[in-house]
Amino acid sequence: MPANSAIHPGVRIGHVHLKVADLERALKFYCGVLGFDVQQKFGAQAAFISAGGYHHHIGLNTWESKGGSPPSPGTTGLYHIAILYPTRALLADALRRVLAAGIELDGAADHGVSEAIYLRDPDDNGVELYRDRPESEWPRSAGGELAMFTRALDLDALLKEQ
Repeated sequence: MPANSAIHPGVRIGHVHLKVADLERALKFYCGVLGFDVQQKFGAQAAFISAGGYHHHIGLNTWESKGGSPPSPGTTGLYHIAILYPTRALLADALRRVLAAGIELDGAADHGVSEAIYLRDPDDNGVELYRDRPESEWPRSAGGELAMFTRALDLDALLKEQ
């Protein structure tokens, strides 16, 4: 296989593993607010959480970060994790959970292909909560190329979803 061949389309990102300063605080956010379930804990040092019983979508650990501070602005590292919701109604539910917990939003955007809400977890990691539109609704140029954009997302309309 040539070195420059495309990756197989079935490849997916299986999980993300985050360094956190306080495991219980992180679990209160990811499980208590967003609704993930703990699949396994390793004492007070690590936990593996998921949606739907998968072995883990997110790993959380304090192995190198217990009591630590977030990276300084202007440094490299994780920009955000993106959590994909299967429906607009479930994205609306996630937004209601976040707002009820008093968590401030960094922003909300309609990208044409998706609708996204941006916020920060307790360790200042960026978190995107989003849903994809069906591919048949994706904006395309006259030549058929994908034509994503960024516009304000109407949060009031999203909150009306049931």
